[in-house]
Amino acid sequence: MCTAAINGWSLVFTLPTGQTITSGWSATYSPTSGQVTARNVAYNASIPPNASIGIGFQATHGGNTAKPSSFTLNGMACATA
Repeated sequence: MCTAAINGWSLVFTLPTGQTITSGWSATYSPTSGQVTARNVAYNASIPPNASIGIGFQATHGGNTAKPSSFTLNGMACATA
């Protein structure tokens, strides 16, 4: 967890081949396939210290249901569970 507030964020991840985002919530997503950047929306731009927010999306796939292997938040690598 982060011990400092975050004001404005972007989460970058790469969707596996064949996956395309069709809709999402609590972030803007661009582009909809390949290396995607999810950016804050007005109501969740600030994340207090030791807090979290939830975002999500729905996607189509051509048989590949793998998860993205890595994420970066504002350029810093994130641990995945």
